[in-house]
Amino acid sequence: MDRWYEIIGPTLADAVLGRLLHNAHHIELAGESLRKRKAGEPAA
Repeated sequence: MDRWYEIIGPTLADAVLGRLLHNAHHIELAGESLRKRKAGEPAA
């Protein structure tokens, strides 16, 4: 999301992000990331 402003312009980026985030739910997860765990495993 950090490049939206330079790619589509600030007005459109604010409108799109405002609509996406307005009804969004924030879910906080606990524990170790599965991506980190899988990244440490040797390839099969």
